[in-house]
Amino acid sequence: MSLDTLITNTIRPDVRSDKSYHVPDASGFVKLDAMENPYQLPEALRRELGQRLADVALNRYPAAAYGPLKERIRAKLGIPAGYDVLLGNGSDELIAIMAAACATQEREDRRAVMLAPVPAFVMFQRSAQVAGMDFVGVPLKADFTLDLPAMLAAIEQHRPALIFLAYPNNPTGNLFDANDIEAILRAQGERGLVVVDEAYEPFAQQSFMPRLPEFDNLIVMRTLSKLGLAGIRLGYMSAAPALLAQFEKVRPPYNINVMTQAAAEFALDHVEVLNEQARLLREQRAVLTAALAAVPGVQVYPSAANFITIRVPDADSIHAKLVTRKILIKNLSKMHSVLANCLRVTVSTPDENAAFLDALNASLADKS
Repeated sequence: MSLDTLITNTIRPDVRSDKSYHVPDASGFVKLDAMENPYQLPEALRRELGQRLADVALNRYPAAAYGPLKERIRAKLGIPAGYDVLLGNGSDELIAIMAAACATQEREDRRAVMLAPVPAFVMFQRSAQVAGMDFVGVPLKADFTLDLPAMLAAIEQHRPALIFLAYPNNPTGNLFDANDIEAILRAQGERGLVVVDEAYEPFAQQSFMPRLPEFDNLIVMRTLSKLGLAGIRLGYMSAAPALLAQFEKVRPPYNINVMTQAAAEFALDHVEVLNEQARLLREQRAVLTAALAAVPGVQVYPSAANFITIRVPDADSIHAKLVTRKILIKNLSKMHSVLANCLRVTVSTPDENAAFLDALNASLADKS
């Protein structure tokens, strides 16, 4: 039996031709490529959390309804009264759940469509592909703002089941105009859903979550990853209760493990510590933005997230030189034409930000 023939006969062609999501090895690097919070919990809280995790019943499945964790999220994270949350193993699983629920193949004229402005979070398109949806990307303007006429035209032409809008956008860092998002919600109407992805809400401090009661077709999705808990992989989303109930049918049972559940409950009991860390990072974002703006040859774009997107004369060269200096950031230059020669750096501690700035200046000065 030929293994190649077996794979050809069983694995979808689009999967065979695709590549796995690549995560670079960050060992020994100042790691500024993944929008992580650089701060750990204080030592006393880490010891207390260790005891809490030691008492977790690893021999039992999680409580399927996740009642105590959901209660904390509703109480601490601004969920409107009368609204619940659905939990996912990171935002990635929530996106996959929504795509799977909406990916009807029953219409004869076309498959279900997912639409998003591009460049955008890569998991939107990947999840559409895996679910069997068609993905339509609408290019952003050169200044990274929404092209609203193009978005509205695409909605009318493709009638998408799902629209994803990252607020603020990854990888550009900017907040789309709230009036534009409202126009998209109204254009969708009863024909489809609009997902506002607020992964970076702790740094933007602007949200559509309080506006859920205004729009039956609105879903607001967030994650605890950027707030400082990337390692536990917990995302949550809220929507009209009847709509959320439909997605609950697609959610795998026991999708949140008991260690994640216990760690998240503990962290939310001390959410003021995480909020203070977010405040420090917002301060450092302003400091780093100003410092980058003073570097000759660097164009800095406004950011409402915990990262900053910059444009340099030669992104490939500068990125490679930063790697040799043990600084790991994200090279965006090949993602989309609007990102030509763009790099993305996570805002970190003062020491790590200074190390990045020193390495960037040295790399720009290096003519080799």
